[in-house]
Amino acid sequence: MNTRLLLAATLVAMSALVTACGSGTKVPDPTRVAAVNPRPDLTEITTAPGSEADDSCNPEASLRPGPLPRPGAMPPGSPMAAIVATGRLRVGVDQNTYLFGFRNPTSGQLEGFDIDIAREIARDLFGDPDKIELRSVVAADRIPALRDKQVDLVVRTFSATCERRRNVDFSEVYYRAAQRILAPKNSGIRTAADLADKVVCVTRGTTAPGPLFGLPKRPTIMGAGNWTDCLAALQQGNVDAISGDDPILFGLVAQDRNLEVVGAEIGTGAYAVGIAQGNPDLVRFVNGVLERLRTDGTWRRLYNAGLGALGPSPGPPTPRYTE
Repeated sequence: MNTRLLLAATLVAMSALVTACGSGTKVPDPTRVAAVNPRPDLTEITTAPGSEADDSCNPEASLRPGPLPRPGAMPPGSPMAAIVATGRLRVGVDQNTYLFGFRNPTSGQLEGFDIDIAREIARDLFGDPDKIELRSVVAADRIPALRDKQVDLVVRTFSATCERRRNVDFSEVYYRAAQRILAPKNSGIRTAADLADKVVCVTRGTTAPGPLFGLPKRPTIMGAGNWTDCLAALQQGNVDAISGDDPILFGLVAQDRNLEVVGAEIGTGAYAVGIAQGNPDLVRFVNGVLERLRTDGTWRRLYNAGLGALGPSPGPPTPRYTE
């Protein structure tokens, strides 16, 4: 009898415990919980960028550099002196483009070829490459960031074009790229002609859509906020391919070996430092820094350290000066 009473009491206690647990936070039924599958923000691009057809200028021409002042001793009243007075150089960069501007997941620091170029400019301004404030900007915000004085310079795979020159000035070109196609292996996409009836991702605010609009059979073009979003969209099957400059595409291949860069060149990119209009002295100063990088071997050293995966160094581009 005592044993039956003890068993009954135990069952009552267990029932109460279950009831009490049920009165708290409800544990969701695993079969009813939807899998998390975040989708990149994609918008269709239906109008070609005007820069592709604008040949009203020489987009790569820039002011001839003057002699570099001693770091920390910029000419009084110059934009360089104003930057030095603030104690740091503010530069708009990318944090999502592997090899050029990306956040190292181990150190948490921004790294890449563009970041190295920006640090060299800070070195010649201050004598210290760390006196720099790196601000992440998406491609579409590069011009507004300069116009609104949120940054002093933009070093972010920023191709010089005539259309853009209506709003900002550019340094001489420090890197020359070719636009190609990135697709999954065994996808059947080997050339630009294979993009007909396909969906292709580019980054909004870049020149990448232009050559795609020039194809005989234009694919559907979707714009993302950055190249990492294009990679995610391709991996999720929301697009069939990505088109952009080859160093950017090879950086994406390094993150996903199931992809490959295919086809011949369909466009070009000429990366230059973006500078707010009305600052010719700053343009000449930046060009002086880039001239130093070319002549003292720093450009090749930076290339070999950060872009060696792209193949042997092609050497720095030859500058084109207007005066």
